[in-house]
Amino acid sequence: MKKVAFLVKDLAEDWDGLRSALGLTVENNYVSFIVLDHEVEASGPFLENLEWIREMEGEIYSNVPANVEKHGFTPITYEELGGKLKEMDLIVPF
Repeated sequence: MKKVAFLVKDLAEDWDGLRSALGLTVENNYVSFIVLDHEVEASGPFLENLEWIREMEGEIYSNVPANVEKHGFTPITYEELGGKLKEMDLIVPF
């Protein structure tokens, strides 16, 4: 099992990053989906995919308070992110 972090900094890449994260989660990898510096546009299907990642023991993080409050992301600072990324086998930027 690999530890993989998906870093999404652009709103236009949210769906692609989430689909990729979900795909690797299904393949039995430990996945962290991390949204930075923007609020997600969360529709029903987007939220369902986030929940699937959680159900498969993946983690969902954001440094944006609105994502934490509205969509249940775990808060993360850039300092905490640095420590988290050191634990990863692979980092996928979007």
